[in-house]
Parts: sequence; C-alpha cells; structure tokens
Amino acid sequence: MSNNKSELMSPDEKFSAIANLKEKLEDNFIALGELLSDIKRSKLYRFKGYETFKDFVEAEYQLSGSLASKLAVTYDLYIVEMDVDESSMKEIGLERLQLIKPLVQKADWDIRDEWLKKATDTPTNELRSEIKEMRRQEKEENTDLKKVFIDQYMEKMVTWFNCSKSELNFKLALYFQDADLDDVKKLVKERQRAFEQETQTSKEETP
Repeated sequence: MSNNKSELMSPDEKFSAIANLKEKLEDNFIALGELLSDIKRSKLYRFKGYETFKDFVEAEYQLSGSLASKLAVTYDLYIVEMDVDESSMKEIGLERLQLIKPLVQKADWDIRDEWLKKATDTPTNELRSEIKEMRRQEKEENTDLKKVFIDQYMEKMVTWFNCSKSELNFKLALYFQDADLDDVKKLVKERQRAFEQETQTSKEETP
C-alpha cells in the first residue's frame, strides 16, 4: 500500500482494511501504518464519531493508542521522510525499527544509514543489548560532566564566600527563600538545555 494508495480509498474501505491488516501485524505493519497515519493526520476518526484517534483505534480495533501511534510514526519516519523501500523495512522488521527509531529521528543522514544497516545485519536481542549499553555509557558520561560542573561551582562558591559547603547551603537557602520560583525554574531549564546541547556538541566534535 505504498505511494499513498490509502488516498484512493473511501473512509469505509480504510476502516475495513485496518481490521484485516491488524490480524497479521508483523506482516502488514507498513500498510497499517500508512492507513493509521492517514486517518490520524486527516482526523478521519471523527467520521465515525470519535473525538480522538486513541479512542477510535481502541474502541474499533482493540488496538492500543500507543501502538497505533507508533505504527503511524514508523510509516511517517521511514517511508515518508527517509524514503526507505518497503522490502528493506520488512527485512528489518517492526521491532528492530522501533529500537533504532529514537536514534535516527534527529540524526544526520549518514548516521541514519548506519543504523539502518546495523538493524538489518544485527539480531534483535543483540541490537537491543548494544543500544542499552550505548545509552548506559552516555548516561555515565553525562553524569561525569555534571559532577565536574558541580565540583567546579562548589569550589568557586566556597572560595568566594570563604565558608564550608554546609555553610554555603545555608547562604544559598537565604538567597532563594524569597525568590520567584517560577522564574528560577524557567532559568534553570534554559541553562540545563544549553549545558546538555553544549556537551552533546563537544562529544560529536571529539574525534
């Protein structure tokens, strides 16, 4: 059902097609994703009297809203945006496509191609373990960078106030007791985002 064949179908034909395709999800996840993406984007579920896409798929097809959205997003990402051919997608399979999806969504094209090749050549369990280990290492690296930042900050502040760390906490409490916490929260979020973007850029630039 590539090349937007769903656009040629009537609403009732689309609804019937979903029911038929759902029976063999793994074999039909591309065609199913196309239909669900079309219905979600065009809000065609209102044709059946539903206010939300989630309510529609759960009531009509006993398909969880999260799974239906995943199928639609998978079609949009790999077929529409990345123009991956259907045979390659079927060879990789839905589960492995889901595993690499967070890694390819915002990646450059060469990185996307690398992950697609890896997903094609790597068994599911091995791929899952590799991604899990990669995320663990990234988390450790980010934790280490935050620890360095905290240590540098603490050293600077205790030197400036010429006090102990516990006394510094008291002084910071005095400073923040009347602060506008909404403004503080907003500022912290902005600076945290900038910190994370800077550290990510540094990691990418490191040979």
